[in-house]
Order: sequence, then C-alpha cells, then structure tokens
Amino acid sequence: RGVYVSALDLFSVGIGPSSSHTVGPMRAGLDFVARLTDAGALPAVTRFACRLHGSLAATGIGHGTPDAVIAGLRGHRPESVDPELVHGEWARLHALPPGETLRIGDAVMRDADMVFAPFERHHGHPNALTLQAFAGDREVATETYLSIGGGFIRRVGDEVGSSGSGEGSGSAGPRPVSRYRSMQELLDELDGRSIAELAWADEVMRRGEDAAAAGLDAIWHAMRECVERGLRAEGILPGRLQVPRRAAAAWRALERAGEAALAPEALSIYAMAVNEENAAGGRVVTAPTNGAAGVLPAVMYYACRKRGFAADEVRTFLLTATAVGSIIKANASISGAEAGCQAEVGSACAMAAAGLTAIRGGTPAQIENAAEIAMEHHLGLTCDPVGGLVQIPCIERNAVAASTAVTASRLALLGDGVHVVTLDTVIETMRQTGADMSERYKETSAAGLAVNVVEC
Repeated sequence: RGVYVSALDLFSVGIGPSSSHTVGPMRAGLDFVARLTDAGALPAVTRFACRLHGSLAATGIGHGTPDAVIAGLRGHRPESVDPELVHGEWARLHALPPGETLRIGDAVMRDADMVFAPFERHHGHPNALTLQAFAGDREVATETYLSIGGGFIRRVGDEVGSSGSGEGSGSAGPRPVSRYRSMQELLDELDGRSIAELAWADEVMRRGEDAAAAGLDAIWHAMRECVERGLRAEGILPGRLQVPRRAAAAWRALERAGEAALAPEALSIYAMAVNEENAAGGRVVTAPTNGAAGVLPAVMYYACRKRGFAADEVRTFLLTATAVGSIIKANASISGAEAGCQAEVGSACAMAAAGLTAIRGGTPAQIENAAEIAMEHHLGLTCDPVGGLVQIPCIERNAVAASTAVTASRLALLGDGVHVVTLDTVIETMRQTGADMSERYKETSAAGLAVNVVEC
C-alpha cells in the first residue's frame, strides 16, 4: 500500500535537458538491449528502429530524444555517460548520405529508422516510444515504453505500478516500512517520528543503512557540483533560440558587491545555474524532473551554505522532500506531458518548501502546510517551451519557484500548521486540472509562449 519512492530513484543522476524526453528514452534503449541480451537474440540483430509518439516526437529534437535513444541502445547509462557521447548523434545520423548508417554495437540504424509521430498517442500516455530490432528483414523483437516522468519508464505489458528508474533499485526492493498513500495518512503514521525519520526507515529497509546514507550524500554531491559548475559556465545554450547563459555573470556581479552568499538574488542565481547546465545537456539530478531540476538544489544550497552543508541537515531535507514527492507522484503526476508544468515545477516547489521547513525545525503539520502553499500557487501552470527547448520559460521559472518555496516555508513557520486547504486536496486538484488542461499546453510546444514568441 505504501507509495514511498526511494530518494535514490526520485533524485536520480542523469543528463539534460529532460528527464522524460532524454533520461527516460535512454533507459528504454538500455532495457530493450538488456532484454535482447537475456533472450540470446542480440548477436543476430543487424538493425534497430525507433518510433517516437506524441510529445516525445513533438519536442523530441529540442529535448535530445533521438540522441538519448541511440545512447541507450549503445549501452550508455544516464547516471554515468559522458554527455559529449550523447548529444549530436541524431544530427550526425540525419546528415548521412542516403544508404549510409550509424553504428550501434554490431548493428546499424538508418535515418529512416527514426520515425516521428507527434499526433499518435498510445496506451493513454503522451510519452511513448516503440523500439524494434531486426535480423536482416526479419523482426526479432519489438517493445513499447512509456516515459512517465522524472526519468521513470514503464514497458507496455508490465503491471501498472512496476515502473522504475530503469535501474531496478526502487520498485524491486523489499516492501516499504510505511503504509501511507496520502499526506494525511503519512501524518497519522508518524507516531512521534519526523517525516524524514519515516522516510529513512524505508530507505534502510530497501538498501541498508550504509548504502542509503552514501546514496543520499552522492545525490547532494551531484546537486552541489551542478550549482557550482553553472556559476562558472558561460556561453550560448544549444538550439536556434541562441539564449545566453546569465548565471555566471550575475554571480560575479554579486561577488563584486561583496554580498554574494547572503544576497536574496543568490537563490535565483543558483536555480538558473542548474537549469542552464540542464539546458546545455550537462549532468544534473532529476528533482523530481530535469525541467524542474533547479528549484530544490537552489533552496538547499542557499539554506545550508551558511551552516557548512552538514550531512544530517542535507539528508533530512532530501528525505522530507522525497516523502512529499512520492505522494504527488502516486496521486497526481510529476510529468509535464501528463499535467503541464504544475506537475514539474509545482511539485519541485512543494518538495523544496517541505525540505526547507524540516531543517528549520518545522513540525510535520508545518511541513505539510509549506508544501501545500507552494503547490497551490502553481495550479494551472502550463508547459509550453519555446522551440521545444528547456530554456524559455523554464530557466527563469525555476528561479521564481525557488523563491516561492522559501516564501511558502516562511509563511508556514509563522503559523502552527492549522490551515483550511490540505496538501492532499491541492494534489487532487492538480490531477484534475492536468486532466482538464488542453493537450497543446503539455510539453508539445503547440500553444502559449511556444507559438507567440517569434523565433528569428
């Protein structure tokens, strides 16, 4: 009955620019090759083909989806691959003369083998891809995968609820300690424990104490590295929009003023730094998605920097955020293609507000209140990336949401946790709003800013 998703799955290390459109498809490619290997069929494969459906096709090129599929079929893992080995492979394949092929192990792929079908929706989900393997003209195997948000995938035919990050570490583990399915049930189950303590018990049950602690520390290390890389990196982001990086110059301006660490603007710059790294296709941590990857690390970095990034504080933040994110994922969505940006940046904001409130000494009721405030004020937020790139409005949107998370935490800490609208109500409202939202506003770049901004 428990819905807890391991922090090491919800916060997975991958590459940009999108968890649903880059990390998920790479994991699908990996899974497909693993199944061929297990069946003893891989040595006979001479050619691979892929058909991208729905949102994966509509904004796939801007999100690097074809590159990711090719990388996965080559055996690359999102948490360890050098991003330079991924990006640009589709462009290279697409530019090959007729008859030329791209090598994928001992097999090949032709330009015609990567098919885009943006108007096809399969299995009730906007993010689907079908992979095929051939021995000559004979089809050896075919599988369809759904990329369900945050880098999680589900193979069509598998039981609903068996989805994972592609590593098999979360859903395949022991049954969780906790049995909650809503925030209210979580609060009722605490019995004097903190939310982080309950989440920690689940992590230890799944992985053991040493592995759980090391995993949480590694997540934070990757987040911190991403912030600090983004504060140094300059140049123009990939894609036809020619968007310049701004975080590094803004950070230098704060340093010249002598107030970088304490300035309120630092919080926004940290978030922009992460999302510029993501937009550039660099290594980021899904939190809970790549499009919303800057919110939670920015708030953590801003809040913990003054106290030296203490390990226990970082773990409390991550575990509390994970518990909230698990409830959102189970009862609504963390996928922009399913429910718009309210599901991505809104979820990240709620998780960050919860984590911040926890390390500032908030009660479980205040933590719930902070997450509710943060999510409530993202209801109805659409996902309409200009040019199909995770740049406009995504980078600034993360910066604004980081500030909202801090505000939500402060408001909650001013009260006693008693409030009118519950987090469970807001999550259900987000689900309903996502269901009602026009498909054009769900990561298709077919409406909103994406069609009203003139690209030159």
